[in-house]
Amino acid sequence: MALPKAVRYLIVLLAVYYSLENLGYRQSLTEFFGELSHIHSREKRQSNTSNSTDELINITISILNVTTATTPSTTPTTTPTTTPNVTTLLPTHDPLLIPVTTPTTTVILNTTAAMLNTTTTTVPATTTTTTVMPTTSIGRDLSLAMDIDFDSKYNDPSSEVYQDVSKAIQEQCQKHIPTLQSVKITTFRSGSTIADYTITASAFREDQIKAAETGIFTDLGQKYPMIFDSTTPLMFQQPFFGESATVTCGPVPANLNFSNILTAEWTRDGKLILEDSEHKFSKTKDTATLTVLRFFITDNGNYECKLKDKYIFRQKSNGLISFKEKPSIKVTPLSKTVLCEVGKTVSLQCSVNKPYKVEFKDTSAGRGETINYVYQITDCANKEVRFTCQAVNFTQYKEEITLELLEPTARLVCLENSVYGGGNANDQVVVSCKSNEEGEKTAVCRETGEWEIIEDNCVLRPIKELLDQSEADTLNNNTLPGFLDHLSNVTLTLTEEVAQSPASINATVVILNNVANVASSAHIPIGQTSMEDILLTAGSLTTDGAKGSWNTLNSNSTTNGLATRSVAPKPERVSSLFLLSLETVTSNLNNESFNIETPSILLNKTTFTDSFNANFNSSVEIDIPEADGGSKLITVMTFSSIDNVLPARDVNNSTLTVINGRVVLVQSSGTVNNISFTFDIINNTLENPQCVFWNFSLFDGLGGWDNEGCELIFNVNETVTCNCNHLTSFSLLMSPYSADDPVLDYITYIGVGISMASLVICLIIEGVIWGKIRKNNTSYLRHVSIVNIAVSLLIANIWFIIGAAISGPTMKNPSACTAATFFIHFFYLALFFWMLASALLLLYRIVSVFDGGLSKKSMLAIGFSLGYGAPLIIAIITIAVTAPKDEYTRGTGVCWLNWYESKALLAFVIPALVIVLINLIILFVVIYKMLRRRAVVDAAQAAERHVLVVIARSLAVLTPFFGLTWGLGVGTMISPYNRGIHISFAFFNSLQGFFILVFGTLLDKKVLSEIAIQSEPSSGTKSTSIGTSSTSGLGFLRFWRKRRGVYNVSSAHDSSDSVNSFSTQAVLVSRSDICE
Repeated sequence: MALPKAVRYLIVLLAVYYSLENLGYRQSLTEFFGELSHIHSREKRQSNTSNSTDELINITISILNVTTATTPSTTPTTTPTTTPNVTTLLPTHDPLLIPVTTPTTTVILNTTAAMLNTTTTTVPATTTTTTVMPTTSIGRDLSLAMDIDFDSKYNDPSSEVYQDVSKAIQEQCQKHIPTLQSVKITTFRSGSTIADYTITASAFREDQIKAAETGIFTDLGQKYPMIFDSTTPLMFQQPFFGESATVTCGPVPANLNFSNILTAEWTRDGKLILEDSEHKFSKTKDTATLTVLRFFITDNGNYECKLKDKYIFRQKSNGLISFKEKPSIKVTPLSKTVLCEVGKTVSLQCSVNKPYKVEFKDTSAGRGETINYVYQITDCANKEVRFTCQAVNFTQYKEEITLELLEPTARLVCLENSVYGGGNANDQVVVSCKSNEEGEKTAVCRETGEWEIIEDNCVLRPIKELLDQSEADTLNNNTLPGFLDHLSNVTLTLTEEVAQSPASINATVVILNNVANVASSAHIPIGQTSMEDILLTAGSLTTDGAKGSWNTLNSNSTTNGLATRSVAPKPERVSSLFLLSLETVTSNLNNESFNIETPSILLNKTTFTDSFNANFNSSVEIDIPEADGGSKLITVMTFSSIDNVLPARDVNNSTLTVINGRVVLVQSSGTVNNISFTFDIINNTLENPQCVFWNFSLFDGLGGWDNEGCELIFNVNETVTCNCNHLTSFSLLMSPYSADDPVLDYITYIGVGISMASLVICLIIEGVIWGKIRKNNTSYLRHVSIVNIAVSLLIANIWFIIGAAISGPTMKNPSACTAATFFIHFFYLALFFWMLASALLLLYRIVSVFDGGLSKKSMLAIGFSLGYGAPLIIAIITIAVTAPKDEYTRGTGVCWLNWYESKALLAFVIPALVIVLINLIILFVVIYKMLRRRAVVDAAQAAERHVLVVIARSLAVLTPFFGLTWGLGVGTMISPYNRGIHISFAFFNSLQGFFILVFGTLLDKKVLSEIAIQSEPSSGTKSTSIGTSSTSGLGFLRFWRKRRGVYNVSSAHDSSDSVNSFSTQAVLVSRSDICE
């Protein structure tokens, strides 16, 4: 039993040793164990103690030697006998002890084993020996911080700071770390001022290190403002977006002896947080609290607090502090109309953003990020069924799906589909946006049976979050810079997505307007960095990729604004509001001079005294010859692509012009009444330059380009110089064609004159022969059509001349121009519909039995209803739909239907081209029928056949001619800058009357025969001689007809009658051949 007892003694001795050592009794213990060794040697000589006991005693002494030998001093011992020197490594369970491994012969004591393995090394004894045990060094890197500005001279060992820090570290480490071997300052670095140092020892205990650090902190704190860095992070509970959050700093350790916190300083990402309406500070004796009343995206960051008393206590966040995304639930569909059939199934879907899960309330659909539920209709008693999808554990976040059940026999215009369901005409359905968007889309069921998106309010979520923050009255002098920085980061990162979303562009413009209003009302000066963020954001909205979205916004076709607390602008006013926001922000710049260059916008802010001259980006030169004296600030903002945003709408609400120079915004702190601009022309094929500025008050706040106070000075060498007497946003408007094109003018007016003269002649001829065409219905109706075609075109040309007289590039009479446009539209349509009536008459007569079917009155009623009734309906509907929006006429240039805003011109082009197509089809059918029906039974049928041939010939010529003419008219819309197409259209359009005269009247040989007869002398002998007939004003027609063999005078009629009888017979035959 000696061995277990000895082991117990050993453990007790070790415990006593370490306890006494901690109390500073190292020297006494060394002497005690030296004496113990002597006693053991003496007792061993007197008794037969087992070898096991000897080994245990030697182990104990060797362990003590390992520990005591780490001190720099030596311990003399006197040993009368040989004493083995044994180095032992014990596994330790003391967390404060850092074990040291030595490369010496060891004895390993395993407390979990039943055996001790011992290896001994014998060292010869001497009278006086010094025990020096080999040790292993352990280094520890530490640092301290002082709240003083960093200076690289602190790394000089001769500097005062270096020497003070070194002395404190040496003294406190020697005092608290018994096994200390060395101390070394590594470097001084910035971050206030941070000193990095390394301590080396054979073993460390954490309480010793902490004691040394506290001592260093206290020593240096007598002279320097020391910073104590907490090892625990700031306390923070993550909030939802827009909700309150609290960050707690402290408590301060008691050993720092804070009497009271004098100040508490908070920073986010290294920037000082100031107390304002959204950020509140509070403190106690040893803690401080930051309360963010509404935590937005600009509050995300790395937080740090400093509590100051005699010393400084610093605590940092454990990484980024940010808000939690709210559950964003998307359901498909939001609402849907289905036919109620028992057993029919409807698929429903619900999804949510990570890390949330959703569930359909009171169903067995389960839970997940995306869940599907198939609803089976069990009865049709309930006409409406609702389903609620909610976030798990956050039931306040939910969305509803509404199913409207219709009777199974109900007829739907829009058939059911997976997204919108079914619906009747004008029914509206609301659907969800994409997963990365906020808002809704509204679709309407059209008469065509298709669903059409009429309202798209889907805004990108990052943009929506910034919009919500700008609407929450949280922007102030403290938060605005961070907000603008984040806004520019978001818009630059999502440039393409924003450009393709009209609703996101609209939201961004509202944000910029809110920023401008806050800066103006709160008198917040905008610095260079913030202004650059604004310009980067604005530039991302003016890219070429955003042009389509701006066209949508300016035409107010699909987006109706945003559901925000402030009054969002009407979409057609978004472009004007965009420019106004930039002007407002520019007026709130601080008094510093600076230049900002971004890819789309340049800004220059400088001072001048009496005059100013500068060239900006080699595209615009500005000259102020004189001002009102004194030093003044001038700000010039040059846009390279804002023409994608602002419509080329002038003071007459015309969009026939093009922005053909850079848009320049100029503001000055002084009064400027004389400023000149020299613009480089972008497209040198355009003409008729106008010097303009953007007038925000035009068209009830819609805005447009106005030339008031500006005049054109020079237009040479592809540059245009303008002079204005005020400051705002300026540019240059030019037309795709000259205001006065002599070629077009000559062709138009000469051609229209010829056309009108031809139509008058046509009507005179029809009046002359009108009494001779009453017996044959087909011939009668043909001439009725020709007369009405001629009358319609003649009146249309008269109104065209009136419209040209009251409208021009720079003037407009809206009421008169509207009236002229209405009548031009109506009578041009009547022209085409009477052509359609002629074609339908031809088709009717060719496929029906001759001389049967409808009566003359019935066909006249149909003809007039089609010829004037249909055009009247179309013209009235067109003006009723477009005139209230002031989109009926084109504006300046000519009184004609609008194209760019309302596409009202389609109300003429589509009917005209459709009629051309129908007439061509009818012609092919008629020609086919006539070729198969060659036999002529009698004279009546021959006369009928002749009339049909005349109608077919007229349509065969006039239909392609009119089709070509108005096909060129469509070409002028597709290619408005192509002068050749304009000239060709004017040429063919001006000859329409001439073609009607020739192919509708003069090429009918029986009409010419009747004219010739009418031109015969009314008394005396009728003769076929040229001399006789020349006495009539229309003798040339009779002569022309004679040359073509119209007069078939034959000698076969051999009687005693004179030539007069032949002539009379020829006349009679001729009259009988005319289809009356």
